[in-house]
Amino acid sequence: MNLAQFRQRGPFEWEMPQHGAMRVPGVIFASRELLEAMDAKVGEQLANVAGLPGIVDAAYAMPDAHWGYGFPIGGVAAFDADEGGVVSAGGVGFDISCGVRSLHTGLKEADIQRVQERLADVLFRRIPAGLGSTGALRLTGAEMGAMLRGGAKWAIEQGFGSLEDLARIEEGGCMAGAVPAEVSAEAKHRQRDEMGTLGSGNHYLEVQVVDELFDLTAAQAYGLAVGDVLATLHCGSRGLGHQIGTDFLREMVIAAPRAGIALVDRELACAPLNSVLGQSYLGAMRAAINCALANRQILTHLARAAFAELFPGIQMPLLYDVSHNTCKEESHIVGGERRRLFVHRKGATRAFGPDHPELPSEYRTVGQPVLIGGSMGTASWVLAGAGGSQSHAFASACHGAGRAMSRHEALRRWQGRSVVDELARRGILIRSPSLRGVAEEAPLAYKDVSAVVEAAEQAGLARRVARLRPLVCVKG
Repeated sequence: MNLAQFRQRGPFEWEMPQHGAMRVPGVIFASRELLEAMDAKVGEQLANVAGLPGIVDAAYAMPDAHWGYGFPIGGVAAFDADEGGVVSAGGVGFDISCGVRSLHTGLKEADIQRVQERLADVLFRRIPAGLGSTGALRLTGAEMGAMLRGGAKWAIEQGFGSLEDLARIEEGGCMAGAVPAEVSAEAKHRQRDEMGTLGSGNHYLEVQVVDELFDLTAAQAYGLAVGDVLATLHCGSRGLGHQIGTDFLREMVIAAPRAGIALVDRELACAPLNSVLGQSYLGAMRAAINCALANRQILTHLARAAFAELFPGIQMPLLYDVSHNTCKEESHIVGGERRRLFVHRKGATRAFGPDHPELPSEYRTVGQPVLIGGSMGTASWVLAGAGGSQSHAFASACHGAGRAMSRHEALRRWQGRSVVDELARRGILIRSPSLRGVAEEAPLAYKDVSAVVEAAEQAGLARRVARLRPLVCVKG
């Protein structure tokens, strides 16, 4: 990245002043080292996002930002419908509501070490993973509609979990405003066999141990202590979300000129929020959010059953479930005025600070848990939404390490078997149906997640609470 195009606003905050067609500035939260290492395309895409109609305040990028489709991954932008604001399918992404869910196990590291190989095998057997993986469910048309309306609530009604889970899921486990009729028949067909599956790419189920605590007050509120074992899921809306993105991007490209929107990049195809097409997309996208929430709920049930094979009677309550790749209508103060905005977070996580009314009561004094996945074999993190985060990028934070190189380049550098063997020597067991997929997700194909998390904290986006060390990883 060329730093000459930025003005430094703080040690971890960089502004790209308005130029050309930009309606607002661009802002990146990062250390100098992270910013310099970013692909120049991130700056170009950030400037393009800043030129979209109705954008408010600034176009933001998180410390893990890298080149994406239209928006940079790690991009955040909010739009005002009353000022001609738009919704962009590329600004949400293809894996709609991909997110992270962590579960307490009540176990300690020594408990896992005694059965580590067996646990890895049981999880791999019970959790469908990989490209084209299918689950035990096959949804009828009526069941598909109910799932798209009900999200995790629907899954619990089918016996996958308990009502207590809902309090620790964004939106209470069900996104309002979903319109299954706006989801194409092809998208529904792709999803009918994929409920309760991880999928491929960077999706995983990981068994982790709390290695170090940084904020003891927040850790106590979250129920975390050194040596505690968590189970963490990372996955999304599978084929349904991807097809919704494909369907609406095609429509938005055609419709944008009719709405007076000049696209500098076809990947930024969008529609006015108040248009028929904009409302149709929101209805379909919200249905995809519910699909992702239901999917993670079913996977939660499968993970609990796997642990119960080795630890009969185990209880695994949720720590939290948080999504990225969404557009949500939220209330934020901009320029001293409270406004209803549509906040796009692409590869970025909602990070509400303390006292936010949408948080579970037990977390309200310390802020929202923000779950940050590392690259395979490296640390993951639990953060807490910072007190000032409401005024930082619309209460958003990073979502992971962020890729440092393409999957093609990773395949050129590493072999999957050597990655598995090296991690095993470090006490981390990997199970995957694809050694090619393992090579694509090699740890060094990603940025240093600790540097990303430090930048997020120093920029005031979130506070570090706990670092998690991996023990077992089932990946797609």
